[in-house]
Amino acid sequence: MSNLPSTMNAIEIAEPGGPEKMALGRRDVPTPGVGEVLIKVAAAGINRPDIIQREGHYAPPPGASDILGLEVAGQVVAHGPDVTGPNIGDDVMALLGGGGYAEYCLAPAALTLPVPTGLTMIEAAAVPETFATVWTNVFDHAALKAGEVFLVHGGTSGIGTTAIQLARHFGATVLTTAGSPEKCAFCKELGAALAVSYREQDFVAAVKEFTKGRGVDVILDMVGGDYIQRNLNCLGTEGRIVQIAFLKGAKVEINLMRLLLKRLTLSGSVLRSRSIEEKAAILAALRTQVWPLLETKQLRPVLDRTYALGEAADAHRRMESSQHIGKIVLTP
Repeated sequence: MSNLPSTMNAIEIAEPGGPEKMALGRRDVPTPGVGEVLIKVAAAGINRPDIIQREGHYAPPPGASDILGLEVAGQVVAHGPDVTGPNIGDDVMALLGGGGYAEYCLAPAALTLPVPTGLTMIEAAAVPETFATVWTNVFDHAALKAGEVFLVHGGTSGIGTTAIQLARHFGATVLTTAGSPEKCAFCKELGAALAVSYREQDFVAAVKEFTKGRGVDVILDMVGGDYIQRNLNCLGTEGRIVQIAFLKGAKVEINLMRLLLKRLTLSGSVLRSRSIEEKAAILAALRTQVWPLLETKQLRPVLDRTYALGEAADAHRRMESSQHIGKIVLTP
């Protein structure tokens, strides 16, 4: 690493709180350990867990960087011991436990993938966290099948835009909710058969009408709160819900009788705290099943805006406003 700088720019958090607590600071360039690579970051994706961590409610896993950022794209510039690939000089995208909001970051070599042909670095940075989350929850955990009906809330979020495209490509009928008629129109352009403006319509009634009372097979939800009961009411027989966040709260009172009568499954999962081996298996499935679709432009990460690294606070404000459509990306 003798030809690399000893320090780098990185976003630091003075104390938990709002976006104003974030500022550009100087950190030592990290040294890769066993099985790790050092990446010169070209772009870093922003995700909702970054905001929760900034607020002091989501500590990084043991051993992970305290710097925000769960996904990056960039160039491998150094190896730690016992790394056989990727090679130094390779362009990769990586799934991180933290550290992406910086000029350099560490990643387990097993959690890197080559940038698909035809994707820019900015597009590539919008892929790892979101695509891995959707894949493991919708296809592995909930076992969505071709011909089933799938509902995802927040259709214009990074998760939503990814889930709509993946579910539709693999043969499901996709329903979604979004915050405005304009956002609903965008969801339909991506492939949703029904998009409900939740501020203007009752999504439960709209789903029941669309499915002629049958209900949906799989729901991916990050809202929680009163959506939990409403989601149960949307499910058909043997329907499955996967909960991946609780933007409206995790503590609710619900009536579980429908769970028994319809043989429903209510479950949840978190990606960040899983083992390297588990996450590597998810990425291996993505490389086989999804990378060819990205390279042939059958799927695409939806981009909202890019911000310079020093504008991370503005990027967080953009996400918190819920005005974005698709992914927000930082460019060091």
